[in-house]
Amino acid sequence: MRAEIICVGSELLLGDITDSNTRYLALRLSQLGIDLHYSTTVGDNRARLVDCLSRALGRSHIVLTTGGLGPTDDDITREAIADLFGESATVDETLARALREFFALRGIAMTSNNLKQASLIPSARAVPNARGTAPGWWVTREGRSVIAMPGPPGEMQHMWENEIEPRLQRSDSVIRSRTLKLFNISESLVDNLLKPITPSRNPTVAVYAKQDGIHVRITAKAANDAGALEAIEPVESDVRRALGEFIWGSDNDTQESVVAALLTSRGTTLAIAEAVTAGHLTSLLAAAPGSESFLRGTLITPRLDGASANEEDCVAMARHALQQFGADMGLAVVGCAVEGTDEPMNEIVVAVVGPSKERVTTGVYRSRPHRVRTLGAYYGLHELRRALSSD
Repeated sequence: MRAEIICVGSELLLGDITDSNTRYLALRLSQLGIDLHYSTTVGDNRARLVDCLSRALGRSHIVLTTGGLGPTDDDITREAIADLFGESATVDETLARALREFFALRGIAMTSNNLKQASLIPSARAVPNARGTAPGWWVTREGRSVIAMPGPPGEMQHMWENEIEPRLQRSDSVIRSRTLKLFNISESLVDNLLKPITPSRNPTVAVYAKQDGIHVRITAKAANDAGALEAIEPVESDVRRALGEFIWGSDNDTQESVVAALLTSRGTTLAIAEAVTAGHLTSLLAAAPGSESFLRGTLITPRLDGASANEEDCVAMARHALQQFGADMGLAVVGCAVEGTDEPMNEIVVAVVGPSKERVTTGVYRSRPHRVRTLGAYYGLHELRRALSSD
């Protein structure tokens, strides 16, 4: 079974709002074992939306739309679906009565254009919307369905989980994934190391560059969860053998959550000194569970743009933070601009001083200036994790 998503709204194309609906629906569809081959965003243009719907219905069993179900003239999803099926919409009195009750209960005057939300074509079944005024539409013809849902994520998700997903015919298979996460390795090198593995069709292996490093996603399709996980296991073992120490976590792990778990399990406290990351490293760790048990304090120091960023100064800063806050470990991140390069570049130096006060780990990295704050924090977490893992 194949599905397709069409998100409707010119505000999406203008960048006024971010499309979170596609990601949500894609995850839910994969859990049902329904393949998602296409997703499209289209503006509030009736002819273009009809064209998108027509193409989608010709190649997919289920077409899901979000948005365009409001009461205004630019909400045209119902009209486009009516055009697609060659039918005319009329006001359904049951839906109209529910709308009037909705507004009366809230003491708000209902305007005449709201009745648009109570309209149906003969082939459509209304989908209740417990979170808003716009019912969905479910139209099925010749074994293929168009399901229209509201755009606000809270309304759409509630409708999907309570009205649509339970009624969808479940596929005879499920799709499951395992994501392995890496850091301090290039996407191209990962691709080369995994060349013998990536041609696999089931499970598939895909490589993605993310803000926190490189992600390797292994995806399997099988009759059930157990079968999919069984198919993933040997491929995951091959990937782990190929990438080894570069792997720092999997699935929902974040660098900060992994480091926080290591600190908590060891009962180790931490003090931080940040020069180029402006507190970003601390904010990541402070949001991790258990941070109150290990995070002792932070020194935010000026950027070192006018001087070289060297390991000796960085180690001194880590020791100073450790001593000032009485922690077991000290972590420092400093940096400066690199002179004489063809494009602007910053050097980032990280130092970790261990519980013995003499155990020191350092790392030197480079980053473009616009990414130095984020990458500096991740390099700091990377070196801290390495130090904790080697104890």
